[in-house]
Amino acid sequence: MQETEISTSTFFSDLLIIELASVLAGPSAGLFFAECGARVIKIENSTSGGDVTRTWYNSKETPGNITAYYASVNQGKEIKMLDLSDPEQLLVLEVLLAQADIVLSNFKPASARRWNLEASQIRKRFPRLIVGQIDAFGEDDPRVAYDIVLQAEAGYLSMCGTEETPARLPVALIDILAGHQLKEGVLLALMHRTKTGEGCIVRVNLLEAALGALANQAGNYLMTGMIPKAQGTLHPNIAPYGEWFRCGDDKRLILAIGNDRQFERLTQCLGLETLSADERFKTNALRVINRSALADCLRPAFKKHVRDFWTKALHALQVPCGALLSLEEVFQGEARNLIQESVIENTLTKAVRTVNFQLKK
Repeated sequence: MQETEISTSTFFSDLLIIELASVLAGPSAGLFFAECGARVIKIENSTSGGDVTRTWYNSKETPGNITAYYASVNQGKEIKMLDLSDPEQLLVLEVLLAQADIVLSNFKPASARRWNLEASQIRKRFPRLIVGQIDAFGEDDPRVAYDIVLQAEAGYLSMCGTEETPARLPVALIDILAGHQLKEGVLLALMHRTKTGEGCIVRVNLLEAALGALANQAGNYLMTGMIPKAQGTLHPNIAPYGEWFRCGDDKRLILAIGNDRQFERLTQCLGLETLSADERFKTNALRVINRSALADCLRPAFKKHVRDFWTKALHALQVPCGALLSLEEVFQGEARNLIQESVIENTLTKAVRTVNFQLKK
């Protein structure tokens, strides 16, 4: 049976989404629906200049233009500036909510209640509406949170960088994780509405999204009492996994050896077959214990050839490895097909497409 692709770019063309959220988590969820064909109307506060990311310029940007940060999650949306303290402009929003299928918000509770826009208030007026609400630490917790705060309080900073110098993840990952949680919840809510005709409230908070993504690191502590330490690129359970090496052209390559067979193939490719029989490296558990000594053994071999030689040779043997690339190299390679352009307020912007899956029948 021949497979036929189902278009994701028009999948939600019958949905109207009102986005009251700012910064990254909520807007990333709105972007998902926009890329899948929904009409997304982003409401911004006209009295404060709109979404704060409009002011987050990098060192190469000129103030006054649309920032790259803002463009990264707001392409394909209709932008409306409203002053919600003005009853007439608040009524404009009310009319939109009456027509909408989904509303996404990260308003703080006090602000939301002042405008009659708290999740339960909206649902009371519009029973079919799905309300996606993002909070920082919880529904009634007043603390202000940015991604770096969540990376600290969910344990991520303690595991990144080195013990002496913690490092933050280079993207606001906690916001992105919360955005994924919000999308998943909204999709379930759409299924619920299809079955019952009723909308519902989807609540997500940044801290729980971060904790839920700790995966094996949480498991290491919960099952064994092991407190993960900062190991740079290294993996606490596998070796050599995350070790990186400079090749003959001074370019870097990283290994991701997941089992004994892959390790054996690695040593064969490097001409270091005796390492597979070395008592220190016979099993993964031993390699984790002796990973520093193992890296010292591997390092000279990689200097014998350029990186391209090693990646081709290792891939041919099904040995997991990767080149450490800059974003310039990334977007000059395969990722160039994921770049999309959009005009936002008369500014041509570029961003990476975020819906990167296929549906087929």
